[in-house]
Amino acid sequence: MKCLFRYGWGWLAYSLSYFALGQAPVQAVPFDKPPEWAREAIWYQIFVERFRNGDATNDPRPEYMQGAYPGFVPDGWKITPWYQDWYEQEDWAKVEGEHFHKLAAARRFGGDLQGVLDKLDYLQGLGITAIYFNPLNDSPSLHKYDARHYRHIDRTFGPDPSGDTAIINAENPVDPVTWKWTAADRLFLKLIRELHYRDIRVIIDYSWNHTGNTFWAWKDLVKNQAKSRYRNWYDIISFDNPETQENEFQFEGWLGVKTLPELKKVNVSGKRKGHVFEGDLHPEVKAHVLNITRRWMDPDGDGDPSDGVDGFRLDVATHVPLGFWRDYRKFVRGINPDALLLGEAWWTNWPDKLMNPRPFLKGDIFDSVMHYQWYKPARRLFAQAESGLKPSGFIAEMNRVYAGYKSAQIQNLMNLVASHDSPRFATSFQNKHKYKYRMGARGNKQLKLGPPSAEVVREMRLMLLHQFTFVSAPHIWSGDELGMWGADDPDCRKPILWEDVEHQAQVFTPEGQRHEPIPVKPDKEMFNFYRELIALRKKRLDWSRGQLNYVLSNDNAMTLAYRRKLDDQETFVVFNLSGQLQPIRLTTGDRTNNAILVESISGSVVGLSQENRTINLTLSPCTGVAVGVE
Repeated sequence: MKCLFRYGWGWLAYSLSYFALGQAPVQAVPFDKPPEWAREAIWYQIFVERFRNGDATNDPRPEYMQGAYPGFVPDGWKITPWYQDWYEQEDWAKVEGEHFHKLAAARRFGGDLQGVLDKLDYLQGLGITAIYFNPLNDSPSLHKYDARHYRHIDRTFGPDPSGDTAIINAENPVDPVTWKWTAADRLFLKLIRELHYRDIRVIIDYSWNHTGNTFWAWKDLVKNQAKSRYRNWYDIISFDNPETQENEFQFEGWLGVKTLPELKKVNVSGKRKGHVFEGDLHPEVKAHVLNITRRWMDPDGDGDPSDGVDGFRLDVATHVPLGFWRDYRKFVRGINPDALLLGEAWWTNWPDKLMNPRPFLKGDIFDSVMHYQWYKPARRLFAQAESGLKPSGFIAEMNRVYAGYKSAQIQNLMNLVASHDSPRFATSFQNKHKYKYRMGARGNKQLKLGPPSAEVVREMRLMLLHQFTFVSAPHIWSGDELGMWGADDPDCRKPILWEDVEHQAQVFTPEGQRHEPIPVKPDKEMFNFYRELIALRKKRLDWSRGQLNYVLSNDNAMTLAYRRKLDDQETFVVFNLSGQLQPIRLTTGDRTNNAILVESISGSVVGLSQENRTINLTLSPCTGVAVGVE
């Protein structure tokens, strides 16, 4: 009974909810298989703070930002206009006399859930089928990975921040019985309903590895040290000795970042830097995490998860023990057998060596990962980036990347060309000899920070044709479909370019110098190309489920082709990566009728003819085409 007296009856409620996990409903899909809906998913990632300001009355205020990087709110701080030139510093920033990137994290543009609701017609018109939201949990930062509360949507994302604050403060954070729905929570539940009505799935982002330094349990621990009821929640090295003047309080922060204290792991074994390891989260932490998970998967607690989220994207998943993830899958599938778990498995050795995600994809942990392993070789081929790749080298790399994956997982891997953690797609292709960390704008005067050239656009469209016709699920970082550009974080997190907002021309460099104005507006042609590819991906099941075979690889001519085939649907996807016209012959088998489904640019195909079971076509320089065969 010690635990009951120590942690109170709220902890008993936690414990009972945790140990009642085994009563799972009948499985809709085999436990080790991803949900069927994920196989045709076309992902769209939304970073709410920068997506759309739909309600100016809830705009962030300084009191809601305390504790976020850079550690203070500048005097005179005001919200930044949505249309402002990105590198133009605000008056309050100029007073501080700091470099642009020092105070970029202090900016807020007021994006909120109402802004997402206002753009549902846009999202449906684009054709996406699933949304991945960056963290929505209450937090002082713009990115929300430093949670203040897991159990609530950020108060500035809803219509009543002050009222939500009062509700949160009146709750017992360790007792789910006391938890209420804030106005922001209710608005998110409405958003889920609206998206489901439009047949769009919803997953949300959480980090179960760390919290922020304003998290309610952490604040209690810092105040009360070894006497805190939450002393077992965090990875504490030493508590402060009140008998000494020195502060001996030490703890583990994620990657050494002390504003992101790590939650406590137990029974850890095999832990090495950059590698997965066994173990679990501390039972008290685990119980809290599982109750948060249940809250968003089945909001009304009636056993029907249709009113909840459809899964989770799990941040820095490689820093959390495998034992916890196995239990987490059982828990999630017990609530909704059709839910998706998507893990972030990125670096083994940052910033150069990517991690092997296969330990997570055996059917007992995740259904999918953010598939950076696809992106790097694809970029090396289609942008001839870094050292470049020949078609044969690309095929070899793809075979290596996909080797060892379970066949059920392959179709669900999230193939992404950009995200909130990387340079924009356009900027990545503009700066071919750089990757991720080498593409930060600060002090990098050689970096191209503007719209892509016509040549680069041709290469980007080749990459997109490949992304939407290849195995695994395509992902869009919101704004890429509008042709946005931006360097590595934070420049990849600019406000979205909406047509009804007149954006200022780009005239400032990151160093505050002026240059000739560069118009900033959405690229309608790029948007239409995305929409065309999405429509075809949804119509052509051979693009998402079909068997893939490489049918052409010519290193001298720089041509590549593969076939996707499913039942009576068959597509040949052909690329000419050279600077010259290239004639190409493809054997079609028994089928003799063909039609151009989509060209990377208009006029890609100069000539197309059929001779018996052979397609003869000529491709323009740096172009591609998808040809359907019947």
